[in-house]
Amino acid sequence: MHCRLRRFALTKAVPLMISRGSTAAVEHLLFSLEHDGITGLGETGGFDTGHRHFASEVIAAELEALAPRLAGLEPEPRQRLEPLLAELSPPARCAVDLALHDWWGQRLGQPLQRLWGLDPAVAVPTSVTLGLGSVEAVLARLERWWQQLPATRIKLKLGSPDGPAHDRALVEAVAAALERRQQQGGELVELQVDANGGWDLDTARGLVGWLADREVVLVEQPLPPLDDPEADAAGFAALELDCPIPLVADESCWNLADVVRLAPYVDGVNIKLLKSGGLSEALLMAQAAERLGLAVMLGCYSDSALLNGAAAQLLSLVRWPDLDSHLNLIDDPFEGPRLEGDRLLAGTAPGLGVRRRPGGGLAAPEAG
Repeated sequence: MHCRLRRFALTKAVPLMISRGSTAAVEHLLFSLEHDGITGLGETGGFDTGHRHFASEVIAAELEALAPRLAGLEPEPRQRLEPLLAELSPPARCAVDLALHDWWGQRLGQPLQRLWGLDPAVAVPTSVTLGLGSVEAVLARLERWWQQLPATRIKLKLGSPDGPAHDRALVEAVAAALERRQQQGGELVELQVDANGGWDLDTARGLVGWLADREVVLVEQPLPPLDDPEADAAGFAALELDCPIPLVADESCWNLADVVRLAPYVDGVNIKLLKSGGLSEALLMAQAAERLGLAVMLGCYSDSALLNGAAAQLLSLVRWPDLDSHLNLIDDPFEGPRLEGDRLLAGTAPGLGVRRRPGGGLAAPEAG
């Protein structure tokens, strides 16, 4: 295999604020591997969950160190590469895992969903995200989304540094806007909320019933994630009995072991490829979640159409898609999943179903 690493910038049309801060632009990494005339692509980048932080520079160093070790190897059988991949952090492993899957699908001439036996016709609307801000700013963002696509699923970020009163004001304002839209002849719009770990247990207990009364359909990661697995699960267990709407774990759920650990206390898990280390683990997580009676949310960070296109190959296993980050970019170098209204459909090209956008422009390779 011949490997290359490139950096590329991603700029949001509208900056996103959550309980941990605001993001307007990021630098991501494109990892490519070439063998037998086929090139597989993978994307990664730094992210922060509040209790774990991965910097792009550190991820790049991992991939640069890995490249010469892959040079004398072949992409398959994949099992022979597992010891090398196991040494990597989740986001570094994600880049390689995606590139290997992309290469494999192209080699066989099929998109991954077909190789996995998944039904590409099973797709539901993706949610679109409203970040924290003033009531006026959040309502303006909602209107901007509605100018772009039907947006029948809205995810509202909560956990405001201004406290629960501001969270309540945002919910009231957005719920009223959704009601007006329905009365004007629009489709019924679903409201989800995501606190990104921004509440303590008492605050969460005081809000979940109130949210249910306003027909919010789920609450995602209300409590801060903890490194201690037992203490982390105990937080969800303490809230579960008081939560009348589905409770979804995000920052607390990274891999298959976390799905099993949290299954008794949550109704769903948010799978993100940068957390899981790529599609290999994500597929196992989604299949296990289904067997355990959990709904799957499929999420993203500040990702391009490459990462979201890769995740979209899993859409037929997902109840709550949340792959909207590439829809808020002004400089995405890739073309990936297609939109039909607000239904996201995985690309049908071999591999990840993603291609480079003509004239997208990527920096020169740094390692090979």
